Amino acid sequence: MSSNTDKSTLTDVELVKASQKGDMPAFEELVARHRDKIYARAFSMMRNEEEAIDLSQEAWVKGWQRLIQFQGDSSFVTWMTRIVINLCLDAIRKQKRHKAESIEAMDEDSGGVERQMPVVTVNPTEGLERGEIRVRIDKALAQLSHEHRTVLVLHEFEELEYKEIAKRMECSIGTVMSRLFYARRKMAVLLANFKKEELQ
Repeated sequence: MSSNTDKSTLTDVELVKASQKGDMPAFEELVARHRDKIYARAFSMMRNEEEAIDLSQEAWVKGWQRLIQFQGDSSFVTWMTRIVINLCLDAIRKQKRHKAESIEAMDEDSGGVERQMPVVTVNPTEGLERGEIRVRIDKALAQLSHEHRTVLVLHEFEELEYKEIAKRMECSIGTVMSRLFYARRKMAVLLANFKKEELQ
C-alpha cells in the first residue's frame, strides 16, 4: 500500500497536511520531490558526499519528527532547508572542536571504509546467483545490532509500513526511519567489504 502514484498530483501543501496526520506515503512523496535539493544544500556546505548524505537523511528524519510544528509560514522546502543548514552548522562546529582536540584521531576517523561509500542504497549484490546473495545478506545481517536488524527485516523483507514497525518496536516513526537509514548504510558497507574479500 506504500505506492506513491496517487500522491504525485497533490501540491506540497496538501502533502504536508496529510503527512501531519501520519500519512507516511504523503511524506515519502515530499522526500522524493525535494531530496535532491536538500542533499545539494548539505553538499554545498559540507563538500563531502558521505557527510552530505548523512546530514540530508538526518534532516528528513527531523522533518518528520517536527512536522507538527510546521505552520506553513514559508514553503515546506524552505523549512526543510533550514533544518539541514542547522544540522550542517552543528556538524561543522563539532568537526572544528574535534580538530582542535586531536588531529591524529580525526585522521584515523576519516580513513574508514564508510567514508568511501558513495550512496546509501548501493546494490553490491548485482550479478550474483540467488544463493550467494542469500549467504552474503545473512552474513551481513548477523553483524547488525538487534534494533538495526529488526527494522531492516520488517521493512525490506516483511514490507511493513513505518507506522506498523514503530508500533511493533515500541518506538517513534522518526526512530524507525533513523534506524533504517543506518542499517542500510551498514549493510552496504558490509556487502562491499565481503565483495572485496572475495576478490582478493
